[in-house]
Amino acid sequence: MERVCFVLKVRPERMEEYRERHRHVWPEMLDALQKAGWRDYSLFLAADGLLVGYLEADDFEAAQAAMAATDVNRRWQAEMAEFFERGRPDEGLVRLAEVFHLDGIGDK
Repeated sequence: MERVCFVLKVRPERMEEYRERHRHVWPEMLDALQKAGWRDYSLFLAADGLLVGYLEADDFEAAQAAMAATDVNRRWQAEMAEFFERGRPDEGLVRLAEVFHLDGIGDK
């Protein structure tokens, strides 16, 4: 299992609308994420627009590819691109390297 953390930047003037969109994520999008293997997926938004995402997947590249192959993801990403400083979130995310995990102590 992979633990994945990534960052994006939401345009400050669009943050409230961004929050509102995530109160009403399309059911078909939620279903597609689960079928593609995205688990324990969370988004956190800072006051300056920094967006931090976290998820778990057996194979993140495969989970991303599975989502990219869906029509619902293409529609969602096209609508959400205007909220981000770097365009489509699925193409602009910056993955962070994990340097510590409390539950992982002693696993290596």
